[in-house]
Amino acid sequence: MKDKSCNKMTIGGQAVIEGVMMRGKDYVATAVREPSGEISIQKKPVNSLADKYPILKKPFIRGVLALGESLVMGMKSLSYSAKMAGEEEDDTLSDKEMIGTILVSLAAAIILFVVIPTAAARFFPTTNPFYMNLGEGGLRLIIFLIYIYGISRVKDIYRVFQYHGAEHKTIFAYESGVELTPANIRPFSRFHPRCGTSFLLIVMLVSIVTFAFLGWPDLIYRILSRVILLPVVAGISYEIIKFSGKSKNPIVHIAVLPGLWLQRLTTKEPDDSMLEVAIKAVEAVVIEEEMTAKCQAEEIPTDNVSLVEPLNNN
Repeated sequence: MKDKSCNKMTIGGQAVIEGVMMRGKDYVATAVREPSGEISIQKKPVNSLADKYPILKKPFIRGVLALGESLVMGMKSLSYSAKMAGEEEDDTLSDKEMIGTILVSLAAAIILFVVIPTAAARFFPTTNPFYMNLGEGGLRLIIFLIYIYGISRVKDIYRVFQYHGAEHKTIFAYESGVELTPANIRPFSRFHPRCGTSFLLIVMLVSIVTFAFLGWPDLIYRILSRVILLPVVAGISYEIIKFSGKSKNPIVHIAVLPGLWLQRLTTKEPDDSMLEVAIKAVEAVVIEEEMTAKCQAEEIPTDNVSLVEPLNNN
């Protein structure tokens, strides 16, 4: 396929209730299919802390910031999508409610993926700290896979996973420079190397290696060490996923295959109406003037590039 990308910006995304959130360099946009059939769009500036404090853009540090900002943006987009899709009649979450929801979610994740595996490790038929740490990591990975499989069987989650597939396909199409239409997007893969599912799997694997050399202290110290080192694990995992998304090395491609396989559970084939929503989310974060300037700098006619039309944002 001929490349018409004109150095397109990197876009990431997230599936929400009856919609898709897309994040570009300067904007984050959430597009949601309302019960009436109309597509509602919320567009906001990113306002990343990294723009104010450049040190946060450094390798390994940027991953921690990206994870934190993604959690906040994701919660805001979910709240907005629930309201526009008719799931909630109240206003979107306040800052306090959002912080509380994130803290509760993190606490639940720590209990499920940290406390339970490390507490259960005492039943392993070995007292070697290295092997107990490896066993704990393996148990954590098994719990993670069971969790992903379990939620993939929930009917309401299935539609979210269809929008997840629409998100990936649309990002692939945008990065390839084709005109963004459902017909053009459909042939693209729903498995993307920069997916959050792949990132979480890498986090699990990196944590196994990292924690394997920490010895085997008391339960409380083990739990604290895992929680304290989570930013380190996240920073390393972010660099791995970022590198794998750009690399053409066949060895790297093989290494990321487990994450792509796991996406068979977390992404489903979308229909055209879902692709239309994902297209609107991408269009909302792309700045036409920026794309035009880049193409002109490379002396590429702008009529070869799919530029966005102005949108009336809600």
